[in-house]
Amino acid sequence: MSIKPRLLLLSAYDAASHKRWREQLTTLLPEYHWHTLALAPRYFQWRIRGNALSWLNEACFQDPWDLIIATSMVDLATLRGLHPQLANTPCLLYMHENQFAFPVSKQQTGRVEPQMVNLYSAFAADCVVFNSAWNRDSFLQGVETFLNKMPDAVPGGLIESLRHKSTVLPVPIEDHLFVGASSNLNRGCPHLLWNHRWEYDKAPDRLLSFLEKLENRQQPYRLSVVGEGFRNYPESFDQIATRFSHRIEFWGFQESRAEYDQLLRKADIVLSTALHDFQGLSMLEAMASGCIPLAPDRLAYREYVPESCRYESHEKDAGAEAEAAASCLQRILEKPPSQCRPDAWRASILAEQYRTLFDELIEATQSPDHSEQ
Repeated sequence: MSIKPRLLLLSAYDAASHKRWREQLTTLLPEYHWHTLALAPRYFQWRIRGNALSWLNEACFQDPWDLIIATSMVDLATLRGLHPQLANTPCLLYMHENQFAFPVSKQQTGRVEPQMVNLYSAFAADCVVFNSAWNRDSFLQGVETFLNKMPDAVPGGLIESLRHKSTVLPVPIEDHLFVGASSNLNRGCPHLLWNHRWEYDKAPDRLLSFLEKLENRQQPYRLSVVGEGFRNYPESFDQIATRFSHRIEFWGFQESRAEYDQLLRKADIVLSTALHDFQGLSMLEAMASGCIPLAPDRLAYREYVPESCRYESHEKDAGAEAEAAASCLQRILEKPPSQCRPDAWRASILAEQYRTLFDELIEATQSPDHSEQ
């Protein structure tokens, strides 16, 4: 009986998407022995800088591991420094997001500390994996801009080194979400779905402008606005709920995952107005469930939303962007795309890519050439 490779999975800020991803991996890849350390997603500034200290006395770091997998919030450089026995253990850093491209709210100050944690962790890792090409490219561009601000003593070749060890491997979409064939699009009165976190970077004010344009054009539609809400949320949501109540089918957070999945299958078009999205799980889930996407021509959407379903991006002109989105919707209703299903993001397909990457990292460390170094 063969011994399973031992994998240590670290999630320093175990937000919903991070938790989902790590639970997916342990389910999809049972041929590994998994051990997980996770910290609750609160006190962001303390978490991202203090997680290595929080885990200082964890006994598992004294055990032998074949591979360490850490999320982007983990201070991997400090962790390897505090536990020198990990020096020869291969480390993979998974970037759900990067602090160089993360939006800063009005309440937040500079993000130098979180950026430095990302940067040092990437250098300390043997492999850096991003959930989208846009995430990778914005990280590398952000690092370059950051290093250019350093007054002196910047070693050469840093960006090239990071680029060489970087790859793209998305968060998978569960196979059960994929429908065999999409239901017919309701061209006369489409059911529009906006299914994102209720925060400013998802631009609900742009959703409001878009709906106003549809009303001006006398375009019939039904509307569902769902997603994770918070105590403080943009006032645009209250305006939408009041002014477009006659259009609304579903509103607010869907407590039942089964009911949410059913909503994905009922909707005709999934809409994004986001100014910021590292991968876009909510869009991918809806597309897998049969929705036609309607998204701005920016961010990671260019990687899986058909060109005919992307409207012109006007980040500094919300009115112009709303007009572009309304026109794009009308073109979709006139001539729907033939296929929008993101099959390459299926869990069953991506599982093999994860498995191959993990095995390559483990085997590279166990090779004679590596042991001689």
